[in-house]
Amino acid sequence: MRRRSATCAANTAHIDLSDILVGGGGSLIPTTKVDIASIAEKKRTAERIAIALLERDGILIIGHRNPDEDCVASMVAFGLLASKLNKRAYVFICDGVHEQFSYLLKICAHNSIGILCDRDELPPSIQVVVAMDTPKPGMLDESEAVKRVTSDPSVLRIEIDHHLGTDASYFGDEGYRLVTTASSASELVGYLAIKMDGDPRFEPTEASDGFLTRNLVLAVLTGIIADSRMGKYLQSKRERWFYERFSSIFDRLLAQTTNAGSGNFASKEEVFEAIVTLSAEEEECYRTMMRFRGSLDALDYVIIPAEEVDAMRKRYGDETTASMAKAVADSLAEEGGAMGLVAYPDSPSVSNFLQFRLRRSHSYREIDLRTMIAALGATNGGGHPGAVGFRFEKSVAPDFEAFALSIARKIDAIAAGGPPAS
Repeated sequence: MRRRSATCAANTAHIDLSDILVGGGGSLIPTTKVDIASIAEKKRTAERIAIALLERDGILIIGHRNPDEDCVASMVAFGLLASKLNKRAYVFICDGVHEQFSYLLKICAHNSIGILCDRDELPPSIQVVVAMDTPKPGMLDESEAVKRVTSDPSVLRIEIDHHLGTDASYFGDEGYRLVTTASSASELVGYLAIKMDGDPRFEPTEASDGFLTRNLVLAVLTGIIADSRMGKYLQSKRERWFYERFSSIFDRLLAQTTNAGSGNFASKEEVFEAIVTLSAEEEECYRTMMRFRGSLDALDYVIIPAEEVDAMRKRYGDETTASMAKAVADSLAEEGGAMGLVAYPDSPSVSNFLQFRLRRSHSYREIDLRTMIAALGATNGGGHPGAVGFRFEKSVAPDFEAFALSIARKIDAIAAGGPPAS
């Protein structure tokens, strides 16, 4: 494993004063995401969200396009909180989810949580829209019907997310943004569940087992495990506390309810195995991407030519191609011991962007990757300290492969403590 020293660039996240939107309450609000200022304000925000769940009905839960494990898990976990209060809750997913975590959608079906796609009509009287795990509104998985609902000033907009800085921007109404440092969006839903559990104001309507049920704990743990890779990427004492707390609750609940041969998960290790296991098609896509691997001192990278991306999208589909790009970046970082980068141009039918995903190894803590975005001159991107995504308009780089290699060299130079390579 390679270990290197690095000079961390200053966090250059900034507020663009022209970057404002109209919230559900009708007021102009700045959109750049920053951490919640205090523990007390975090508690007050959680309380406001819990009270909104108690007082309102018709909860529409949305995430980002091509949702990953944490996105789906946090949506399902929030839906379970709403259903515990006997509220109508709906999870909206345009393109379906990966088969490895389809068990999360089965939880919805077993708990009367609706699953909607872009072809479905929205139920009447939606009073709350909840955005999960999405850096900015432009990345939301929305149909035209969902956009109409979210623009209705009578609809409350709640947001739960762990992406901060760079161009990450708010969706939720002021006072209803549980947007703060965390291992995952699922951790934040777990925090909310803990605050609600045992509080007599939020007593579940039908059951005496509280909010921390087997299914909710499974959903929360799925998101934490997926984003932290079984705890390897956890950094703070708080993140490790949540991981251990939900692991211990899950183990206790499993001991009480899991029967041999039931087909249910018997341990969090089995959950992780289900998340990371690749299908034969995914394995083929993954290996195809790895053909384009290169290496610098502090960075291993894959730059996928445009014609190869088009071929992969036609053969494997957009969802598999995007998820395997993420998996490749993770593998590059861990195998190299420092950072992994995957770069590819979107097909014209998808977007007009050049996509980059940068991940660091769990043992490489010298750089907060969010600082890389501004240092590289990208104005569109976001993430958390260990993983970021950023993109450029295709018009800035007539020669994509040369441009992507220059980005890789700049990242490597920054990690070495020198000026970005030209």
